[in-house]
Amino acid sequence: MIKLAILASGNGTNAQRISEYFAKSDSVRVDCIIYNVKDAYVAERARQLGVPAYYFGREDFYRNGRVLTFLKEHDIDWVILAGFLWLVPEDIIEAFPQHIINIHPALLPSYGGKGMYGGHVHEAVVANHEKESGITIHIIDNQYDRGQTLFQAKCQVTEEDTPDTLAAKIHKLEQQYFPVVIEKTVLG
Repeated sequence: MIKLAILASGNGTNAQRISEYFAKSDSVRVDCIIYNVKDAYVAERARQLGVPAYYFGREDFYRNGRVLTFLKEHDIDWVILAGFLWLVPEDIIEAFPQHIINIHPALLPSYGGKGMYGGHVHEAVVANHEKESGITIHIIDNQYDRGQTLFQAKCQVTEEDTPDTLAAKIHKLEQQYFPVVIEKTVLG
């Protein structure tokens, strides 16, 4: 059984979708959800799904190594970033080489980097009158929104689109493709 740990910072719709997708799998299971914002709704989603959820603060990620220790103690095989807004520490990247998957709400390399997440991305895409946007699912490295691209899906951006309507289009792509690409990748 391949064990996933999902890292999230907010609402948790992608964490929920991934957890539901693998709930009946004989090969892959979501072992836990780790979140880094105390009142993030993802913790409630995890509770409703019956998936163990754990809060870890900045010190646990960057100073005392508690998150890495936790991942090792739980025999995690793959780490999935589902709306996780911090740069993953080098020790975790080294412990899980080529085994940390992220999703970004744009077609990287465009609209990536520090500060480019969620609504900020959609605002920039609409402001620049782009004709298309989409999602990028990728293996991470030690920089924001870099690393090997596994998959991209596109959607049209019209003159009528607002950041909110574009976000809805992107969310549909995330829900449709993220679990499938995770499954394909982790099963090799």
